[in-house]
Amino acid sequence: MTDGPELTDDGHHVVIKGRKWRATDPHIPEARNAELRSILMAWRRDVRTTDGSQRSRDGVQAAKVALGERGTPWWEQTAEERRARWETKVDRPDEQPDDHESTAP
Repeated sequence: MTDGPELTDDGHHVVIKGRKWRATDPHIPEARNAELRSILMAWRRDVRTTDGSQRSRDGVQAAKVALGERGTPWWEQTAEERRARWETKVDRPDEQPDDHESTAP
């Protein structure tokens, strides 16, 4: 039994059911990694409950970029660029105003 999905030899991708996906940046501190994964899962749940709203999909994108799974490949970034990427604030669904909420009384 392994501790996680199979990695490619260079460690840049995971292999799941024969398909390659970009791996999470391994240098993200564990506490921040766990926080970003939690935020990502919250956005994924929000996608399902909002029938795939653009706001929800944008939240998934932001979390995946912060994790290094999308955007500029983490192995092509400097240490400073990587740190700035994972330290960027990524809101949870309940922290952003809903586009559909009315501010009228």
